[in-house]
Formats: sequence, C-alpha cells, structure tokens
Amino acid sequence: MSERIIMDEAAIQRTVTRIAHEILEYNKGTDNLILLGIKTRGAFLARRIQQKIEQIDEIAVPTGTIDITQFRDDLEQTINQVDERSYEIDVNITNQVVIIIDDVLYTGRTVRASLDAVLQYARPKKIGLATLVDRGHRELPIRADFVGKNIPTAKEEDVSVYLEEIDERNAVVIE
Repeated sequence: MSERIIMDEAAIQRTVTRIAHEILEYNKGTDNLILLGIKTRGAFLARRIQQKIEQIDEIAVPTGTIDITQFRDDLEQTINQVDERSYEIDVNITNQVVIIIDDVLYTGRTVRASLDAVLQYARPKKIGLATLVDRGHRELPIRADFVGKNIPTAKEEDVSVYLEEIDERNAVVIE
C-alpha cells in the first residue's frame, strides 16, 4: 500500500509553533499551565510544544506524560485497581490548567482514557486537548481545543504520525 504525505517536516514544525501560540493565548500566558503528552508520540509532541513555548515566553512550562494503558476500554482484561499514578510530572496538577496532547484524534477513546487517568489522582482547574491531526470518526463526544490539521479520512485508512525522536523522520501520512 502506498503512503500519501499529508504533512512534511516543515508543516509539522509550523503546526507545533501555531499550537504553542494558541495554547498561550487560551491560557493568557504560562501561569498554572501544564502539558501532558499521551505516550508515545503525544509525549514527544508535548516536549516540542514546551520547547516552542519556552522560545516564545522564556518560561519552561512543566511537561509530563500520560500512560493510558490501564484506562483503555478496548482491552479484554480490565485492571480493577491502579496502584500508581498513570502520569509522570514533577508538579502537582490540581488546580492547574492541563493541556493533554496526542498525535491523532480519531474515535475519542484514547482521550477518554487520558481524562480518566488524570482525574483519578488530581482535580485540574481546567483540561484542554491539543492534537496534531484530527481525522474525524468520533465514537464519543470529544473535541480538541487545538488542532494542527483536520484530515477527512475513510475509516479503513490509517493515519500515521512519524516523529524523528522514534521514527527517524517527521511526517504525517495516510496509508
């Protein structure tokens, strides 16, 4: 199957810059702002957005990761008790503005799981959602506050995000 490139490296960089500016405008600066990236590619995107915000406002916004594995509703075996936090960050996120970051927004189930993971341990003041790509086909009533690119797709198509931190290239493709 051939791939169709939707975003190249330059487009991804421009999009990360735009999302960083939008987050700063949304939050009116960096006060009480925390970024949480959904593992794996969302975590790398969160770091990129953090770096861009630091370039813009010269402040390092606390940034961490969320592991949603225990909160997925599509696993055959459910985990009844969670012994440790499913997110990693060095600051308390209670009463903070948390922006959850993921690479692709599709059915909404990953985002729902990330909300469960965060809310099990903390009560943020506000939670926002940023995604590099929104491909539609939602199964849950979830919408991103910050979208890099809306890409209409067929359900049988795959949207893949490649990031150089793990994939040795930067691109968004439909396969």
